[in-house]
Amino acid sequence: MNAQTTANTYKTQQVMTASREELTLMLYNGAIRFANESIKAMEAGEKEKAHHANLRVQEIVQEFMVTLDMNYDIAKDMYALYEYITYRLVQANIQKDKEQLREAKDMLTELRDAWYQAMKQARVAEAVGK
Repeated sequence: MNAQTTANTYKTQQVMTASREELTLMLYNGAIRFANESIKAMEAGEKEKAHHANLRVQEIVQEFMVTLDMNYDIAKDMYALYEYITYRLVQANIQKDKEQLREAKDMLTELRDAWYQAMKQARVAEAVGK
């Protein structure tokens, strides 16, 4: 078994055993990683690579949008925020504009950080409640 196969097996196992909360965190991390890849590719003049990495970010944001439970008011606010991030990603891709891509990445980073803090607080509350 080569290193790539081992890494893929590990990643698959990690995803299969993760909670919904951890999967959401993984998606945020993936979106941020692909945004960084797109920025680096733009800086290197690799338009095709930048385009594909940007599309991966858009796919993740779209997944966030379709999985929102719209029975909650906050979901409507999150949807609007994800729409704006998608708009920035699309414009960055069309215009090859790193600044719009950075703005989208920064927003995703803030959302990821807030999600992580909420996960930590929930774990503490669960531990205290037991």
